[in-house]
Amino acid sequence: MNAVCGVDFGTSNSTVGLANGGRVQLLNLEDGKATLPSVIFFNADLDEVNYGRAALMAYLDGYEGRLMRSMKSLLGTSLIEGQTEVLGRRLPYKQLLTQYIAELKRRAELAAQRSFSQAVFGRPVHFIDDSQSADQLAEQTLREIAQAVGFKEISFQFEPIAAALDYESRIDAEELVLVVDIGGGTADFSVIRLSPERRKKIERHEDILSNTGVHIGGTDFDKYLSLQQLMPRLGMGGRLSNGIEMPSANYFNLATWHTINLVYSQKVVREIQDICRDVNDAVLRYRCECFLNLIEQRDGHWLALKAEQAKILLSDHPSISVELERLRSKSKPEHTAELLVMTQEHLQLAIAPLFTQLNQTIAAAISNANVKNEQIDTVFFTGGASGVRGLREDLCRLLPQAKLVQGDIFGSIGAGLAWDAQRRYA
Repeated sequence: MNAVCGVDFGTSNSTVGLANGGRVQLLNLEDGKATLPSVIFFNADLDEVNYGRAALMAYLDGYEGRLMRSMKSLLGTSLIEGQTEVLGRRLPYKQLLTQYIAELKRRAELAAQRSFSQAVFGRPVHFIDDSQSADQLAEQTLREIAQAVGFKEISFQFEPIAAALDYESRIDAEELVLVVDIGGGTADFSVIRLSPERRKKIERHEDILSNTGVHIGGTDFDKYLSLQQLMPRLGMGGRLSNGIEMPSANYFNLATWHTINLVYSQKVVREIQDICRDVNDAVLRYRCECFLNLIEQRDGHWLALKAEQAKILLSDHPSISVELERLRSKSKPEHTAELLVMTQEHLQLAIAPLFTQLNQTIAAAISNANVKNEQIDTVFFTGGASGVRGLREDLCRLLPQAKLVQGDIFGSIGAGLAWDAQRRYA
């Protein structure tokens, strides 16, 4: 039996929603959970491909192989037409995304006990900031991938609008809502009129008063925290013997999920070896050697996970201790693991530049809607990074009269896309 579905292919996690009459169900994709982390691990030891939590577990358990994460961030960039080395062979990035979405579809169909031929895919307001051509290319690439895995009819809906449709299914009076959707790779903000009467309409353009977005998400919070707190432990910011600061490009690649694999090349290894020889300070030389060892052991994703875990913990704890047990030099293997203390102040300082852009984009969303701040009834939060510490405090100051509603941070978009799919196709 064919059915329609909503597909939320996310930077960090993905979901598939199924609408049946007046009810929406998020399908179980892994271990009874509705989310499938957007991760692939090519396991060289077992000669198999792992997805989701199983992929992360295999990588952290120490199996040899190649981990790929934040693949959605490739859409709209020049990298999407490139290739990467996987287990000794060249694999096109586009094929990598196709492989993941095919697995997402397979698991959803298995859970639903039916095949899917029609789907509404979520998309950010902007895949790429300030480039309409790149944005169109990203959507077209995703459409081609969806067709390649077997979807016959494909539509797209903005992710914050999908989240609004999910919230609308639960209200009993009209509200003017600011939807705050911060996922792994993008932040989108929409002002939309919602009501029980309006949700019966298929066409909702007149209810969407504004729709803005910026290419900032949870992986960017990880990156900025890593650059400030972790990369200095590998020598970033240090000075070479000639007084020049350490080259930073490799540190930025190492701190960015979808470019980590770029530092695993022999070219980068030789660069770091040359730098280590040009360092007089013993502490900086040790840190460079740790950087070199981390690259040779391909532990970049382990370090990125440390930054992500620290960000999550610091949303609820004033300070945490992070054990960096894999940071070691071959010349001094007896050194004990470094224990790094991070505080909420460290996190706030690291991501402050991103908050400035987020707050400006929120103000633009309200201004573009031609409404006043006091007219906003509700702020609806969705997306895995929407709970990052500090954002809600800023919104409370900006919109003191609005009620704050927490949606399903991982499921609201998938559910809203399923509602939309039912209206369009059923």
